Amino acid sequence: MGNPIVECIPNFSEARNPETIEEIQKAILTVPNVYILDRHSDQDHNRTVFTFIGSPDAIAEAAFQSIKKAAELIDLSQQHGEHPRIGATDVVPFVPISDITIAECVDIAKSVAQRVAEELNIPVYLYEEAASPAYPERKFLENIRRGQYETLKKEINTDASRKPDFGPNELGTAGATVIGARHPLIAFNVYLNTEDLNIAKKIAKAVRNSSGGFKYLKALGLIVNGQAQVSMNFTNFNQTPLARVVEMIRREAIVYGTSIHSSELVGLIPQKALTDAAKWYLQLHNFEKPQILEYRIYDVIDDDEQNQQEAFHDGFLTQLADASPTPGGGTALAYTAAQAAALLAMVAKSTLRKESYQKFHGLMQHILIESDTTRLELMIAMDQDIEAYNSYLELTNTASDFVIETSLSPAFLHAVANISHIPLLIAKKCVLLMDMAISAAEHGNQNALGDALNAFYLAKTAAEGSLINASINTKPYLSQPVIAPFKDEIVDIQSKIDAHYAKMKVVLQNNDLDSLLPNE
Repeated sequence: MGNPIVECIPNFSEARNPETIEEIQKAILTVPNVYILDRHSDQDHNRTVFTFIGSPDAIAEAAFQSIKKAAELIDLSQQHGEHPRIGATDVVPFVPISDITIAECVDIAKSVAQRVAEELNIPVYLYEEAASPAYPERKFLENIRRGQYETLKKEINTDASRKPDFGPNELGTAGATVIGARHPLIAFNVYLNTEDLNIAKKIAKAVRNSSGGFKYLKALGLIVNGQAQVSMNFTNFNQTPLARVVEMIRREAIVYGTSIHSSELVGLIPQKALTDAAKWYLQLHNFEKPQILEYRIYDVIDDDEQNQQEAFHDGFLTQLADASPTPGGGTALAYTAAQAAALLAMVAKSTLRKESYQKFHGLMQHILIESDTTRLELMIAMDQDIEAYNSYLELTNTASDFVIETSLSPAFLHAVANISHIPLLIAKKCVLLMDMAISAAEHGNQNALGDALNAFYLAKTAAEGSLINASINTKPYLSQPVIAPFKDEIVDIQSKIDAHYAKMKVVLQNNDLDSLLPNE
């Protein structure tokens, strides 16, 4: 499997209240493994655009949480700005970045749209690549946003063509939200040396696709900070390059007796778009990407990181095979359990991409978040196990048996408790993984059933092995008050392992896998 990365660029109808924007950002960051790349607020437009990336499932959850928070804090009936809008969260595009297709982003968009409608009671329209065949005109955002919030509020319940794809036929204070999937878009504004709005509108009309201008270009004429602006969206910069459009605006401006003052990038831009502009203006023929210094540096760094990852796995196994006492069985069991967690995350992700498993998406989102968190905790436990045992060895001054006189000292008993606590911690994490593996096997993508079962047995093995370690460590000292509680804890964890195994037997039987069960 690759490492799918999706970009999400939600547009919120607020820029004048910093507290609101901060709360939306916090909502995005509540989801693990989501990274905000950019935040752009425009006071005149009264609009804020976030750009963040992550795995498909994390991105979907972060988008939903941001829409939910915006609905709580933004009242469209009181909101005004230069930019057209119909919702508190006005538009939410999902963009494929790596190891994922536009079709998969469409699935993400539809899944989030349905959840927003059902859980937040917000009307949702699908656009761009996600647009319904029943409403082909909705491929274009401007058609959906016609008349803005005020007009849509009147027409949504009376005009059949304005019926949302999901949700109620009425607008609340959060308005409606447009959700879809598209290829990378560049939001780019050109300021003119004039205050004349009509000139900006005429130039926008000349360059935009809908008026016979450049294909893959949308443009509006606006006044921002008292200055005329041509506000543009490039929906395919490979087919309609920035440099040619800017040059056309420059020529059109001359016709109206003005010129370009400056330009502005909203959000992020692909490196290739800037490189193409430089090649066009500088007339650089036969120019190649590796000639860019930064690209070459990144290639070298990427190769080095790959080597480091391979070195970690090779190094860990080499150390494990060495004669030294650490890392030992406890560390190996933690690593085994971490692999079980990683497998569960994979099963959850593969399920979340399937619309046919829609009713289990909430469960799978929970499994994904918990398994990712548990995997990181187990990786930390690997280091904790090594540190605890090394401390124990330093205290006993031997790599094998200890001296009886020192065994009853408080420091020694504390060391014994510490090297026993870590295995029990690992065992408890494994019990959690076993429980999630059962749910994943029962309700997850059946094409990944084997992975869910493997995750269960990896976790079970790591749990039972950890209990063996804890039992061996504590057995000679169970008469000591600080050690005695470990016995009951070991018994309790073992009972939970047995209970989960009994449930997994039923899952195996239900899937005609009785032959995998041992003869008892």
